[in-house]
Amino acid sequence: MTRVDEPRTDGGRSTPTLEQVARLAGVSRATASRAVNGGNRVSPRSQAAVDAAVRELGFSPNPAARSLVTRRTDSVAVVVPEPDERVFADPFFARTLRGVTEVLSDRDLQLVLLLARPGEEESRMLRYLGRRHVDGAIVVSHHRSSGLADHLADLRLPCVFVGRPWTGADRVAYVDTDNVAGGKQATEVLITRGCHRIATIAGPSDMTAGSDRLDGWRGALLAAGLDDSAVEYGNFSEEGGYEAARRLLAHHPDLDGIVAASDLMALGALTALREDGREVPRDVALIGYDDVGIAERTSPQLTTVRNPISEMAEQATRMLLEQIDAGRPAHAVRVIFPPAVVGRDSA
Repeated sequence: MTRVDEPRTDGGRSTPTLEQVARLAGVSRATASRAVNGGNRVSPRSQAAVDAAVRELGFSPNPAARSLVTRRTDSVAVVVPEPDERVFADPFFARTLRGVTEVLSDRDLQLVLLLARPGEEESRMLRYLGRRHVDGAIVVSHHRSSGLADHLADLRLPCVFVGRPWTGADRVAYVDTDNVAGGKQATEVLITRGCHRIATIAGPSDMTAGSDRLDGWRGALLAAGLDDSAVEYGNFSEEGGYEAARRLLAHHPDLDGIVAASDLMALGALTALREDGREVPRDVALIGYDDVGIAERTSPQLTTVRNPISEMAEQATRMLLEQIDAGRPAHAVRVIFPPAVVGRDSA
């Protein structure tokens, strides 16, 4: 069996060892190891000498040895407690992953995507994280029942949530947008337009984004003295929006405006309205939420609320890297992004 610090060969040629780097730099092997693997407790003079020796010899650190020294895996996880069919169908997740990889591109870190349905899959994922197979985690699209914030805080694993967690929000860092304000702004657009019977297709009631956007819709209606009983729930999918819109039309045939808690659900609602013979926006004005590219491809183009998904993912990744570099989880830092209505043709 070969030790990790023994010379290795490549095509018969001997590759430089850490001992050779140490001798050339005029430092101990321990100092050379620390300098190569992160510079902890190394003087600037010794670091410069080791760096010069590494360049001259063409030394490449052994990943296994580096991991033993740093206790890092050089990988971070994006945790999505959702079934894979939803993850790959919803552009929200594509934008999130794009934002994460944009920041990680400057670091030599591997991205690990962890998908887990509630139940045994989630338990297996928590065991994986508990064994420190990654240096930290970004959690996206979490539900009330998961308790992931408390679990990760107990593990003391560096983590950042995209979206406020239901529980444990005082124990972990998170980034979010003001979903209450976004729901309120969307509804006010329809009120200003002159709509009097405004319904909503709310997101899942066990997710903070769904609950907050519903609160914003309800607050705007109550402030305007309008009825707030026309509520149906979807699952942020096109099919869920379609089914919810059909129920709204059956129970509230006089509706003249719909606020959907996602663009995908608004797209489903648009189909249901057409099947019912309603023209948008003449008969029913429609607003979505997220502005993830779908809104520009519908006919008519969809008025929506911009959810700064890429910016939130990038901010979450920077916050996670700060925790990893510091070697410990952060206090409950939170960053909130403002929403903005993007006016198009449907309202």
